[in-house]
Amino acid sequence: MSSTATRVRASSGGVSRAGRPHASWALPGVLFFAFFALAPMVLAVYLSFTKWNGLGDPQPTGLDNWRKLFADDRLTQSLTVTVLLTLASWVFQTVVSLLLGVWAAGRQRNRAILSAIFFVPFLLSSTAIALLFYALLDPNFGIIQQDTLGSTRGAFLAIVFVGGWQFIPFHTLIYQGGARQIPEVLYQAAAIDGAGRYRQFFSITLPQLRNTATTSGVLMIVGSLTYFETVLILTQGGPGTDTAILPYLMYEAGFKSYDFGYASAIATFLVVAATGLSLLMVRLTGFGAMRSTREGM
Repeated sequence: MSSTATRVRASSGGVSRAGRPHASWALPGVLFFAFFALAPMVLAVYLSFTKWNGLGDPQPTGLDNWRKLFADDRLTQSLTVTVLLTLASWVFQTVVSLLLGVWAAGRQRNRAILSAIFFVPFLLSSTAIALLFYALLDPNFGIIQQDTLGSTRGAFLAIVFVGGWQFIPFHTLIYQGGARQIPEVLYQAAAIDGAGRYRQFFSITLPQLRNTATTSGVLMIVGSLTYFETVLILTQGGPGTDTAILPYLMYEAGFKSYDFGYASAIATFLVVAATGLSLLMVRLTGFGAMRSTREGM
């Protein structure tokens, strides 16, 4: 069979000359993203320029909601708390998931079994987990006989720990997959040169997991910026407003004050901030320059 006929057959089967699937294969995913992600974002941007209480038609107000947002004293505090929560969650989840992921990359059966057990918290809903820890941290009936959630430091650390307890298994799985892709020959060569286990970890494992860490970090940051259920159930923004992060501020504006225009402005601000931070991480880490090593990809 000639090469021309082979290319025609590949094209008719939905595969391009370079070995990629045809663009039409992406259509269901594109439609799903457009309907459930892009359309709501566009609607939120539109509502941010209106006044709407959830009933009737939105009334255009120009930049009033945005002026109100940047003049709101709570914005600075909520933004500070959100940034601190994001940084603390990133450090905590990265360190633990990296170590667990590298450990779980071993081929022993006990590691595979424990990895499956570690993954269980990620299968639970954020609401159920928050309710569980709210009961465990109850000062009267919980396992800790003190008002942990009543202090600023205790409430903040509780949110960081509960979020990490749920999402560390997911990031552990990412690091486990990345660690298993590191060529074994690198460790063999290092062992011949006399490098010990710790030297191999810092000189081989960590550099090889750079792009994996970037992917995991972007997911952590975006996830931390959109924390909501945990804060709502554990602290309700308290004590006072010490844990009132931006998503909680958005909830109060929309579902307590019924000012959906202002809530949409906060939501749009969150989307822009999360996108900007993600792009900044990709740019600073060089992740955007990474290319597949597969031929034709």
